[in-house]
Amino acid sequence: MTHSNSLSDFVEATALHVDVAIVGGGPAGLMAAEVLSRAGVAVHLFDAMPSVGRKFLLAGKGGLNLTHSEPSDVFRTRFGHRQKLVASWLEGLDAQAIRDWAASLGIDTFVGSSGRIFPVDMKAAPLLRAWLHRLRHPLVGVPVHFHMRHRWQGWSGDQLVFEPAGTAGTRRVQAKATLLALGGASWPHLGSDGAWVPWLAEQGVTIAPLQAANCGFDVMGRDGLGWTEHFSSRFAGHPVKSVALRVDALAGQPSSAAPRFSSQGEFVITQTGVEGSLVYAAGAFLREDLHRGSAHLALDLLPHKTPEQVLADVSWPRGSRSLSSHLKSRLGIDGVKMALIHELCPAQDLTDPKALARALKNFRIRLKNPRPVAEAISTAGGVALEALSSDLMVLARPGVFCAGEMLDWEAPTGGYLLTASLASGWRAGQGILKVL
Repeated sequence: MTHSNSLSDFVEATALHVDVAIVGGGPAGLMAAEVLSRAGVAVHLFDAMPSVGRKFLLAGKGGLNLTHSEPSDVFRTRFGHRQKLVASWLEGLDAQAIRDWAASLGIDTFVGSSGRIFPVDMKAAPLLRAWLHRLRHPLVGVPVHFHMRHRWQGWSGDQLVFEPAGTAGTRRVQAKATLLALGGASWPHLGSDGAWVPWLAEQGVTIAPLQAANCGFDVMGRDGLGWTEHFSSRFAGHPVKSVALRVDALAGQPSSAAPRFSSQGEFVITQTGVEGSLVYAAGAFLREDLHRGSAHLALDLLPHKTPEQVLADVSWPRGSRSLSSHLKSRLGIDGVKMALIHELCPAQDLTDPKALARALKNFRIRLKNPRPVAEAISTAGGVALEALSSDLMVLARPGVFCAGEMLDWEAPTGGYLLTASLASGWRAGQGILKVL
């Protein structure tokens, strides 16, 4: 008879039996863990990384945008064609409830000038530390057990299979209920790499292809390529401020049809194209247009002036002044806006006041493609909501729930992504309580 004392043999042979296994330590997984912990349910949370909440921390690097203060009826419209289903999650955990939750962790919040809501110190780390301390040492409920460096490898029968770091074997977990909160495929170095897609597809779960959301786009310049080297070298990183962006109605609709998207704000020039909050907000419509053949940013470079005012100022005699001096003097256009005009406007339009005035109020930047998924802030696509119950349980695999960014919904930045992710975790946690 032979004996083996290797850790890999031990891990392979031992199955851990738990009430609830949560796979993924992002906001959705942690919120579900809190719901269950407070209800007295023993939760074991597994994550492939050495620590949880890594994307949460990175999202807060420039100031953690927790949620948004706008009225709930407006807030819910930010989720596009998924707004009805996402609204059902928000019924349990809305923007005010998230502020109250942060306050319960000792984190005060404030409403910024844009309506966005931030922690007073703007940081993500203190909130995450307080949250994890409460999960590990709750005053109400039972502690959450964390298993780090455990990479999920799918199922073997009814058991979850994990690959613990530093071993050659696997670890199996038998759970009464499972929550998958694995994220999409953006920022894969933080743990969300989309590796789960084939494993759920094998279970008969409908999955929409993962694609970049809240991402930049590469542009197509006048030469059919991108920005000229002269433009990108001088203006990459420069914000284009105080513009209105419009995405027109689909081809074939009446010319009087309302734009699918219209908003005022700013965006940023990149080495290969454009990015920033205004572009992110229009991203779903721009991707739709690209799938149909072509997409443009339609910009009003002077949203505070009427077309008539712009034409009058452009037509004003400029004497010996250059066009750049004239537009700066009459309309305040200079810097990156002036450079964009020279970069993309046909030469003949620059000498035609009517054509130039039209361009300033309807400036077109043709897009080539979205940036890669790995660069995106978030992803669209994922587990189809139609494949889940209203409590986010997988219909094809009872007892298994999904939450967070791995679901097929999207939202622009501004607190909407984080709010809905947290709310989906809350909803899944409530669903698991019903099953148990």
